[in-house]
Amino acid sequence: MYAYENINRTPRERAHDLLSHMTLEEKMGQVNCYFVINPGEYDGLDEFPYGVGEVSALQMRLQKTLEESTRMQREIQKRVMDASPHHIPAIFHMEGLCGAYLQGAASFPSGIGRGSSWNPALEEQVGRIVGEQERAVGITHTLAPVLDISRDSRMGRQGETYGEDPTLAAAMGSAYVKGLQAERTDGRRSEGVAKHFLGFHAGEAGIHGAHCEISPRLLRELYAKPFQAAITESKLRGIMPCYSSLNGEPVSASHAVLTDLLRCEMGFDGVNVSDYCAVNNIFEVQHVTESRTGAGLRSMTAGMDVEMQLKQCFNDELMEWFRDGRADIRILDTAVLRVLEAKFRMGLFEHPYAMNTEEVREIFEKKENEQVILQSALESLVLLKNDGTLPINKKVKKVALIGYHGQTGRINFGGYTHFSMAEGDLAARTSMAGLAGGSGKSAAMDTIPGTQIQQDHPKFEAVLKRQKPQVKSLYEQLCRALTDAEVTYAFGYHFAGTDESQFEKALQAAHEADVVIVTLGGKHGTSSIASMGEGIDAVDINLPPCQEHFLEKLAVLKKPVVGVHFNGRPISSDAADHCCNAIMEVWNPAEKGSEAIVAALLGYYNPGGKMPVSTSRCAGQIPVYYNHPFGSSTHQGESIGFVNYVDMVHKPRYCFGHGLSYTTFKYENLFLDRSEVPAGDKVIICLDICNTGGMAGDEVVQLYVTDRYASMTRPNMELAGFVRVNLDSGEKKRIRFTLPVSQLAFLDSELRWKVEAGDIDVMIGSSSEDIRLRGNFRITGDCHVDGRSRGFYAGVEIKDCE
Repeated sequence: MYAYENINRTPRERAHDLLSHMTLEEKMGQVNCYFVINPGEYDGLDEFPYGVGEVSALQMRLQKTLEESTRMQREIQKRVMDASPHHIPAIFHMEGLCGAYLQGAASFPSGIGRGSSWNPALEEQVGRIVGEQERAVGITHTLAPVLDISRDSRMGRQGETYGEDPTLAAAMGSAYVKGLQAERTDGRRSEGVAKHFLGFHAGEAGIHGAHCEISPRLLRELYAKPFQAAITESKLRGIMPCYSSLNGEPVSASHAVLTDLLRCEMGFDGVNVSDYCAVNNIFEVQHVTESRTGAGLRSMTAGMDVEMQLKQCFNDELMEWFRDGRADIRILDTAVLRVLEAKFRMGLFEHPYAMNTEEVREIFEKKENEQVILQSALESLVLLKNDGTLPINKKVKKVALIGYHGQTGRINFGGYTHFSMAEGDLAARTSMAGLAGGSGKSAAMDTIPGTQIQQDHPKFEAVLKRQKPQVKSLYEQLCRALTDAEVTYAFGYHFAGTDESQFEKALQAAHEADVVIVTLGGKHGTSSIASMGEGIDAVDINLPPCQEHFLEKLAVLKKPVVGVHFNGRPISSDAADHCCNAIMEVWNPAEKGSEAIVAALLGYYNPGGKMPVSTSRCAGQIPVYYNHPFGSSTHQGESIGFVNYVDMVHKPRYCFGHGLSYTTFKYENLFLDRSEVPAGDKVIICLDICNTGGMAGDEVVQLYVTDRYASMTRPNMELAGFVRVNLDSGEKKRIRFTLPVSQLAFLDSELRWKVEAGDIDVMIGSSSEDIRLRGNFRITGDCHVDGRSRGFYAGVEIKDCE
């Protein structure tokens, strides 16, 4: 028995031994990826005669049954292992942001929707379900979570993120990874691949994949924090670098980012896998290096371990460079060693194949998962505005539902869901990076008036009926819930464009109704059928003209109006603010979305979500974010200029952390266990919260801190901790935060993590602008800390009040 065959050895020991037995050809196979074009046709494997490191399972999105998916994995894995002289299995990868791309898999709300829950415990359950379902079919690299920080609503992928705040993203992302990687299924363990390292959403002009200029301090303090937290707290083992150039160098070719920062500073010891075609982009798009092979060597030297999804730059010519010494073989050995160690950690050598179909089906049909899916949808809902119109009286006689979104359950599914990816495959033009060359598919298409967006077609509805036949539209769900009322539906307007041809019928329906529900927003998805998504950016972040104009006409009727907003970016509309009596942000709440929305509209559920981003009033206000530095935005200072723009206020439309409820909450009895604390210690911060209204509900208690005076310019306030607590009417709970002082560390003038002596203000509130309690403490000395082990978010306990 060779050492690598001994299961009692560590994964690293086994990987080192196996590497010593491998030929150059077999090593090169391990840094390559096989992309399945047509399930059932695997001739492309001939390109990898000595095995392959990764297999893309993306096209499982097209399979109609779990049996087809398990058969695909088994057939490909057998061929890969048979080709490999040492029978090395491949890692199969798949997206996992909102669930697996598999028939019958759980589908969850968009990232920004789950960020609105402010509930890491629930997010851990989401990660657990995604991991278990993917492992069942042999997939062990889950390309999630998305740990990008988003401050720009023009960027079409904002809906994939947890929002603008690094503490919120750190807590949510770490929880997802913990759930994903915690268990084994049939002997296999998942490893998350967090995206998109680093600073991806800071691309110039809000353009996908565009160049980023980010200072070393901001890069580490803001953008790297969620990744560092997931590495430290949850042992994250996979990273996908972003497409962008960062400070003049493609991230996928940057030794400074992928090795010096990620591995040396942050302590990451897992596998770097490229985004699709990102290594090739170094040469073809960013014009760095003079050949694909040169790009491949540059990328691998920088710290990239696997090129996905095609063999373009980690190619045969590069293999010859390693053979004849033009490239240092140690670079290849380092990458291969990381891939092999991951495979041993995952248990693939002993358990390479998907479970049988019946076993897989049992996992997919677990009843307890249904409650997590529903809870995730419910907790994603944010009540932005309400004058008492919500909840709708259940004795209402006539309700008018208006807008494109009300007629189809498809709108519940945002980008990077199984449905969106399958629907997008039928679109006339492709927008997905790495899957489209140039403009992608270029079939002729009818467009929505005033846009470049493809018109709707029954074939897209057919995809939903095949994938999720149980999913109801908002109209169907309202009719089911309001059995004693007349619910009418009118199309009214599209999700984009300028068409007003159906206004008259919709306004007539509104005129005859007691309450009007208007569905608003765009379509968060993929390709030419969406108004935002990957590669689908916009300069206008407000509602489309057709919706703005309709709301203006609707206001004349003076009817109670409820706005329900769907999209991957937050609603921003002067007309909606003026016309709507209530506004609910629902994002893309997935398969149980209609059920969740109706429950909230009718008061069966009390919405308690909070905004994970600050809402810009228009694109010209971008970026606007709550944790801006002193001397900026609303803290500009009167001695420098006017307190607002000449044509707009500096403040956002809706602030970070905002979200209303059907009940009220009282904050009281703030207590800090000390007024002075050494730099290496912690502070206990307690308060009581009571539901003083007449309905049970959730409140997200938010802990903010401000470093009053520091040696570097600091944020005017920062989220330090939070907790979502459910309280019955009249119920009171005690919240106990434990704040490690190391969490207040920042990079000093020499870019060393430093806790600095000084006064810290403590603020407890219902949002970043609705502060209910204030206190303070003083740090009594300076100290430098290890950035890898510093605090990332305050611990929290919920206790009964005595």
